[in-house]
Amino acid sequence: MADSPLAAPTAPTFYFIGVTTGQSSSQRMFPLWMEALGRPEVVWRGVDLPIHADPERYRQVVAHIAEQPLALGALVTTHKIDLLAAARDLFGELDPYARRTDEVSSIAKEGGRLVGRATDPVAGGLSLDAILGVDYFARTGGEVLLLGAGGSAAALSLHLLQKPHPGDRPRRVVVVNRSAGRLARLRQMVEQFDTDIRFEYVQNERPQRNDELLAALPPASLVINATGMGKDTPGSPLTDDARFPQNGVAWELNYRGELDFLRQARAQRTARSLTVADGWDYFIHGWSQVISHVLAVEIGPEMLARLSQLAADVR
Repeated sequence: MADSPLAAPTAPTFYFIGVTTGQSSSQRMFPLWMEALGRPEVVWRGVDLPIHADPERYRQVVAHIAEQPLALGALVTTHKIDLLAAARDLFGELDPYARRTDEVSSIAKEGGRLVGRATDPVAGGLSLDAILGVDYFARTGGEVLLLGAGGSAAALSLHLLQKPHPGDRPRRVVVVNRSAGRLARLRQMVEQFDTDIRFEYVQNERPQRNDELLAALPPASLVINATGMGKDTPGSPLTDDARFPQNGVAWELNYRGELDFLRQARAQRTARSLTVADGWDYFIHGWSQVISHVLAVEIGPEMLARLSQLAADVR
């Protein structure tokens, strides 16, 4: 059991709960970040679980973190919704975003209790704002096609719903997902808000249908791959015949893997005058938010810039 991810840790340990954690840049980045933050004794440990794992497996992981004195906390990716659904009773506290989105991306210990936070609305929001700039939707009239209705999609929807200035809110957001359950959960969250954004929900698993939804968007629209396809599962939610909006924005939330959606967008970058972004900045913001929570350290702009450069050096 010495090499098991749930073996008793022998040093202060930060867990990364995902699908293919060993392929993440975080494994190389983490020791450099700990040195920079003055916590070189903290080690990284990946926990790989299949997508939509058995609830008992999620409970085992959360209970292990709660029970082991040297287990400091965890970053959760891919499993954010399923983990909380399976182990909600093991948390002593959930932050407002976690309660709104029914997901946790950060697990920390505070006063002997497990505290779950949903950090993606902040991390994703910072990344999205950097891509679009101020008043993007007022300036362009673009809309949003959100491919996927999981944790990242819920977080980004929450970010848009809470934008105080009308120019930063799109008129319409179309959310596509293969399963009805995730769409219903997202709709339930959206309906808690009095908003001028019109949300539409499409249950679909055919890439050709997604191509049609893409073609119906106005120019300058934002298209987000929040499906996990291209990293956790093969392929893209679109076919190679898909046409991105003229002057639009294509955002692939992943930064590693086959990234077929990113390839498709880059192939049209010149012809369609596309702004194309991957998930690297989202990755950096996400990790910095969770590390700040788990280790109870403040990461200001200067430190964030330093951490970003350290990560880029080993990307």
